[in-house]
Amino acid sequence: MSQVAKDAWLEAVEKFPGNPSSLHRMGARADRALEDARLKLANHLGCSPLDIVWTSGATEANNMVWHHIRKNLPEDGEVWISSIEHPCCIESAKHWLGDRIQWIPTFENGVIDPSWLQTRIQKKQPHLVCVMAANNETGCIQPWEETLDFCKEHQIPYFCDAAQWVGRLPVEGLGDCDWISACAHKFGGPKGVGFLKCPSKGRFDSLLLGGAQELNRRAGTENVPGILSMVAALDAREKELSEHTIKERLGIQEKFESFLQTRIPDIRILGHHSRRLWNTTSVIMPDLDCRIRWVVKLDKLGFAVSTGSACSSGQEKTSHVLVSMDLKKSEASRVLRFSSGWDTDFDSWKELGVAMVDLIEDILLE
Repeated sequence: MSQVAKDAWLEAVEKFPGNPSSLHRMGARADRALEDARLKLANHLGCSPLDIVWTSGATEANNMVWHHIRKNLPEDGEVWISSIEHPCCIESAKHWLGDRIQWIPTFENGVIDPSWLQTRIQKKQPHLVCVMAANNETGCIQPWEETLDFCKEHQIPYFCDAAQWVGRLPVEGLGDCDWISACAHKFGGPKGVGFLKCPSKGRFDSLLLGGAQELNRRAGTENVPGILSMVAALDAREKELSEHTIKERLGIQEKFESFLQTRIPDIRILGHHSRRLWNTTSVIMPDLDCRIRWVVKLDKLGFAVSTGSACSSGQEKTSHVLVSMDLKKSEASRVLRFSSGWDTDFDSWKELGVAMVDLIEDILLE
């Protein structure tokens, strides 16, 4: 958690101990702080404050969307979802929608095929289209703006999981999406808090029952310190997100990947020729050692790396993202993912690269 987020959280704990739903003065002050935070977030996104619902994270937000869509889906309705969405989106969609889903295919470069939308629309118009802003395993940026334009043209609601995007690239323009989900810990805020941007007008079928909070859209006492900390973290990140800083971060990523390709034979970078987030690099390691041992060995050296998305790590089955990219099982079994934060400089990336080179040399000597 960033220092800005920590300071905001501690201040909120002291200043706003009341329940925002209570009528006493402590509750009213907490409620006012929540509404101020709602307005700040809405201004960043470019939407109405009434569109914002506070949640425990993107997982809950995604579940809320699919629960609501199922309750309002016509008998013959279908929903289009990209085949590389986060597991919390795919699994909840499958649970609520079953065979009402049409999966948008993905190219080998890790990006969805926009032409599929144009072809499919000739047969049937969907109830909703879901394409994430950037993929959590490869960092590949998806054509969400193009998809949004397509949906506007055909008057189709659009849902964008922006958990990987928010705090790493500017949020300007995301507010035009009908539905957006995101979580605080991806941009320096606390874990266990996030938001859903949804249409403020019309019926909303709440996933959680038992309270009238969030205009009857999400029952449960709001996490005031977490929410204020999240918005403070986003304020700070948005100020850092200039064209220069993003270009600088992409330059660090490029240098790191060039180092790996120069020093490690046969290494492959997923989505290498696609636009990607500056903080994520996924690679197929040489066929020398299993990826789990790579994770263990690098962990002993102080580097926390993943075999895929954090939510699917430790599972034996091949990641659906890698399957969608048409990777062979033997290739998918050697994928490692590296992620960085705003405080990660090139020296830190190079230390990781050197450690990987040294480990390969040790493996070859075994």
